[in-house]
Amino acid sequence: MPLSTSLARGVAPAAPGTLHARTVTGDLSAPPRTGLTVSFGRGKKPEADLGVGVDDLSVSRRHGELTYRQGHWWLRNTGQQLVRLPRGRMMHTTTEPIPLTTGYTPLFVKGSGYREHLVELYVADHDDQGPVSRRHAETVRPNIWPLDDDERLLLVVLGQRYLLYEEDPRPLTYSMAAKQLKFLRTDAGWTPRKVEHRIEAVRRRLNRTGFKDRLMHDMSEGRPSDNRLLHNLLKGLVESTTLVPPDLDLMEDDSAWPDCAR
Repeated sequence: MPLSTSLARGVAPAAPGTLHARTVTGDLSAPPRTGLTVSFGRGKKPEADLGVGVDDLSVSRRHGELTYRQGHWWLRNTGQQLVRLPRGRMMHTTTEPIPLTTGYTPLFVKGSGYREHLVELYVADHDDQGPVSRRHAETVRPNIWPLDDDERLLLVVLGQRYLLYEEDPRPLTYSMAAKQLKFLRTDAGWTPRKVEHRIEAVRRRLNRTGFKDRLMHDMSEGRPSDNRLLHNLLKGLVESTTLVPPDLDLMEDDSAWPDCAR
């Protein structure tokens, strides 16, 4: 497979369980044979079967391994730096190995400074048909979640930093949001308690309709903070384009906001 072709486009038909791996410096395929281990890192063979970050001294010579057992390829971090998986999941050398699902999995090896080095993985499945062009197919629309006018304004105020696409956004506190809302809707009677109740109602409703991130407490796993659940809500609404930057126009009269709310 040419190195210019991403595994995200799919792979040629192969035996189920076959592992395909690719970096900017090379690629390989490995059969699903019990006990077989494939390694990646800055070093050459036999330290690493696949080179990654070969010019970056923060990448270990043998930074990770994939071993086939129990019907899965199990990923383990053997390097000094972290490995980042989809959805922000991190792996350290002390992290237990995790099994790869079939299909495409990108992972990123932490390097020096802000550098990250991509390792593309693809585990073949029974129904893989090879790369398929879909240039003329209809675009799949994002899942837009329904909100009424009050809910949209409330969520925009709470999540304005998310809509500015800040690097590490955090929601406003309920108290700060209530102060801004009082200036924007003087007759709506917004209080921190009312903000909390409306947000909980939105979380409950969207949680029942398949929202991708956790929105409600799971008492069997301990009680996560409300702030974390609010972060999941705002992040999901922005990523789905339910909330978009033009929604910030709903807060057009910012000259009247109290200084503590800015």
